[in-house]
Amino acid sequence: MADVRLEKWADLLVNYSLEVKPRERVMIRADWLAEPLVKAVYAQVLQAGGYPFIFIDIPETRELFFKYANDDQLTHISEPMQLAMTTYECMLRIIADENTRALNNVDPLKVKKNAQALRTLQETYMARAASGDLRWSLTAYPTQAYAQDADMSLAAYTEFLYGAVMPDANDPVGYWRRVSAHQERIIQWLKGKKSVHLLGKGTDLRLSIDGRVFENCDCKKNVPDGEVFTGPVEDSVEGHVSFSYPTIYQGREVTGVHLEFSKGKVVKASADKNEDFLLKTLDTDDGSRYVGEFAIGTNEGIQQFTRQILFDEKIGGSFHMALGAGYPETGSRARSAIHWDMICDLRDGGQIWVDDVLFYENGKFKVAA
Repeated sequence: MADVRLEKWADLLVNYSLEVKPRERVMIRADWLAEPLVKAVYAQVLQAGGYPFIFIDIPETRELFFKYANDDQLTHISEPMQLAMTTYECMLRIIADENTRALNNVDPLKVKKNAQALRTLQETYMARAASGDLRWSLTAYPTQAYAQDADMSLAAYTEFLYGAVMPDANDPVGYWRRVSAHQERIIQWLKGKKSVHLLGKGTDLRLSIDGRVFENCDCKKNVPDGEVFTGPVEDSVEGHVSFSYPTIYQGREVTGVHLEFSKGKVVKASADKNEDFLLKTLDTDDGSRYVGEFAIGTNEGIQQFTRQILFDEKIGGSFHMALGAGYPETGSRARSAIHWDMICDLRDGGQIWVDDVLFYENGKFKVAA
């Protein structure tokens, strides 16, 4: 993909999102199809004075792992990966799947066992990110698999991706700084508020944000970005929610998800497709039935569902919730081996009330805009 925008994308990642400084160690973990972006990022890291280390994922190896790994191998954590996640200053993940359904036939109990083994490392990673000891970013490179999932040609999907990452191709950094300022006004309005009431199709949900902090997602971590999020009080979620779109986790697509909550916990769950996988994943550990994240998507450049969570959770006019682990920087104490995002569209009559004030309606903020 010979495109001058590729260099701007790499510059955005290295110099704005990660802010790589001289002598900082930067792990670039990528799927092999992302080679053009990997090379562009590698060059930018060197020019910034950093120490780049490339870790390439090869297609089908993850499927082979779950097919042949025994219990000991499922719970083994490789020392190089542990070293990078616990000591490196910067980490960039570039996803570029060749087949987004490669894990559809994997035993979910094996996935669960592997996730449980990685939980401590994941918590260390999240704690380092919360403290500022680690800076990380995640982006997606266009592939035929992603284009097919989004019902687009590869050319159309590539244009969609660039439109989401760099709506202003002439000044991508300036654009995201303006988004940051707008979202900061929203966050300031939310500061000190206590309760949230979500209303939508098949949804009537209440949660507490008392004492919790909202984060400004302005293309520092996810690229593209566009959301404000927090971790709700763990035992506060009450009511029910029907998610508008299929939700995908570990390569499995689960559709028609409906959850019912009591005292913060999912007490009833159903799905039209892959319900058994949903239920098994909800039983991963003691924290997997609680909500670790509540977020509002703000990226107006993303309007359609693509089956790629990096984009879909940012859909302007939506909210999403993640079951499982929360981000410590929000004040969340939710701990789990999973973090599973699920999205609800609010553009057709949906509302969010905050402390009995209409905060959001039909996909638009009503205050602090």
